[in-house]
Amino acid sequence: MTRHRPLFARLLLTAGASIAVSACVAGPAPEIATPPPALPQSFAYTASGETEASVDALLPVNDPAFLTLSDAALAGSPSLLEAAARIDKAIANAAGAGANRMPVVSGDASVAGTRTSPAQFGSNLPAAFGIDSERMRYGANISGSWDPDLFGQLRARERAADSLVDAAGADAAALRISIMAEIAAAVVDWRTLKAREASLKEDLVAAETLVTLADIRERAGIAPGFDRVRAETVAESSRARIAALDSERVRIVGRLVTLTAQPAQSVKEALAQPGPAASIPDAPSTTPSQLLANRPDIQAAAARLAASDAQLYAAAADRFPKFTLSAALGLLAFDVGGLFDGDAAVGSAGGSLLAPLLDFGRIEAQIDGAAADKRAAFQAYRGRVFAALGEAETAYGLVQSSDRQLVAAERERASANRAAELAEVRFRAGLSNFLTVLDARRAADASGERVAVTRGQALRSRLLLWQALGGNNGFVNDQAITRSTSQ
Repeated sequence: MTRHRPLFARLLLTAGASIAVSACVAGPAPEIATPPPALPQSFAYTASGETEASVDALLPVNDPAFLTLSDAALAGSPSLLEAAARIDKAIANAAGAGANRMPVVSGDASVAGTRTSPAQFGSNLPAAFGIDSERMRYGANISGSWDPDLFGQLRARERAADSLVDAAGADAAALRISIMAEIAAAVVDWRTLKAREASLKEDLVAAETLVTLADIRERAGIAPGFDRVRAETVAESSRARIAALDSERVRIVGRLVTLTAQPAQSVKEALAQPGPAASIPDAPSTTPSQLLANRPDIQAAAARLAASDAQLYAAAADRFPKFTLSAALGLLAFDVGGLFDGDAAVGSAGGSLLAPLLDFGRIEAQIDGAAADKRAAFQAYRGRVFAALGEAETAYGLVQSSDRQLVAAERERASANRAAELAEVRFRAGLSNFLTVLDARRAADASGERVAVTRGQALRSRLLLWQALGGNNGFVNDQAITRSTSQ
């Protein structure tokens, strides 16, 4: 044992020298400042006073068409299933990063035969010297190696992979919210078309009544035929606007086919279900800071920032030496029976140390690149925060604006309908001409459809607010995303 000490001492001295030299260039990862974004205390466009309302109420959750179509999208949307596959890939990468910290154990078995020609040794060999020209070799080995990760590089890579799993999940949640908002908007647009059509049909009935009245007066010789022609023009205008609604319905159905991965007939059947009574939900009050916890796109950006931080640490760990332990245990014999002899056992054990001495700036370049990635990830995070803030401000402002427009449109409709009724009464009494009646009827017709459009805009603004506030995980569940990993 004593004769091996000088060799061991030399190895230890070499390892110590390598560590000492690498320590000259080693150091912690560079610090990249990532201060939290400064957010205002409140939104500028929220209504005055606290409004106790649910975020869920902003969606048409009582509309059977929305429920049917949203269930279909969560179950089979190609975009959601693609997002599920990305989560599966991120989980697999994280599992691989964790497995890299464990030992690697492998086994092998071999059989080799060799044949040697005696002639290659010449012809002047002693008579007692014999050569075994054919020989078999049997072997089996189990070997293993392990990186103890003394400086945490593998742990940093595992943390980065785990953060990317979180980012993929948040991306999927953001996609689900976007799809639900689009489906809800399509359903609201469909119901708005129904309301517009109902209003236009009422206008058409009123216009046809005027046509009948003008025709009677023309036959009686107390009014010119021009009055009947003008009344027919108003009726045809209503018919044209009713016919134009079909093109908008086609676009809505086509969009829903894309979102839900359902055939057009199934989409039309879902939309044909009767809708609930029209109501305008209150907008809930919230604070800008709540966006950080509720918005999945912000959570995804934060997870990517955490991943970039871990990747920067892993890059900086390249400055330190890498220590690997390895061992092998096997059997070696020249006949099958000899494999079970004690002398057949062979083995080895050792360790290796790899330390950077002179790399001409390669490691520093990788660290600089990782530091730039972290700065970019931080700015991407800040960008998502302020994009969310802007979207929420816009949504709150649109809610207020559309509500005021709806109130004004309803007042206008009431006034226009009253004016049309009075104009017709005065015309029948001979106190006003037919042109006055037609002008009043046109104003009343336009006001009815405008109320339907404005109510649809008010509901649409609430959907934008629901999406801007981060949706609601209670409604948008994880069914479609977890299905892939549970199968």
